[in-house]
Amino acid sequence: MFRKIVIIGATSSIAEHCARNWVATESVDLILVGRDLQRVERVAADLRVRSPTSRIRSVKANFSTPDAIFDTVHALVTESVPDIVLIAHGSLPDQKACQHNLQLVNEALGINGISSVLFAEAFATSMEEVGHGTIAIIGSVAGDRGRKTNYIYGAAKGLVARYAEGLQHRLAAKGVIVVLIKPGPTDTPMTADLKSRGARLASVEKVAKKVVEGIHSGRSTIYVPGKWRWIMLVIRNLPAFVFNKLNI
Repeated sequence: MFRKIVIIGATSSIAEHCARNWVATESVDLILVGRDLQRVERVAADLRVRSPTSRIRSVKANFSTPDAIFDTVHALVTESVPDIVLIAHGSLPDQKACQHNLQLVNEALGINGISSVLFAEAFATSMEEVGHGTIAIIGSVAGDRGRKTNYIYGAAKGLVARYAEGLQHRLAAKGVIVVLIKPGPTDTPMTADLKSRGARLASVEKVAKKVVEGIHSGRSTIYVPGKWRWIMLVIRNLPAFVFNKLNI
């Protein structure tokens, strides 16, 4: 019996490399969900070559409205409740553009925060009913403390973090595991602008490997790379009069 794994936002670079890790170690029933079916199918085609014995399917979904998200999840759990759900979609907004355009703020908060919460909540209800499953949500170290360079994105990821904590509390005695993943800056298409400005970025292959290992461990919160746990501990505890002088 193959494990059933659902990836929401399967065309994100971290998600794609997580999928490669899974099919490299076992045959799985893998469902890839994304907004652009052609892009999702390209990822699926590559994975089928890597794991001919796995069952790999592509699903197109609307990530924006509660009704569409509910319908997508309902269709995915009707056959059977997944063993693992990885919620990995998002985008990195232009902070300065957001400061002058409330529509961009709304879109950034929606796709990076509210959409992830809605997907997780829909899956949580089904998993709670059967008393089994793991929900892994990709947040960000940006959600640990608001910074002037990315506080809109950070606000969305802060929402995800508080939500994940509450969901962990709710499901602690229900047999369902909730894992919050907080990557630091990672070398993906989403961070191409950071890379062009000389930022030091973690390898997406190494990050994905640690994400999959962390999901299997069932730890409540995973920082990848691990150094970010200690970096963010320092940043969170800086007094305001020090923090406000930093250009970060």
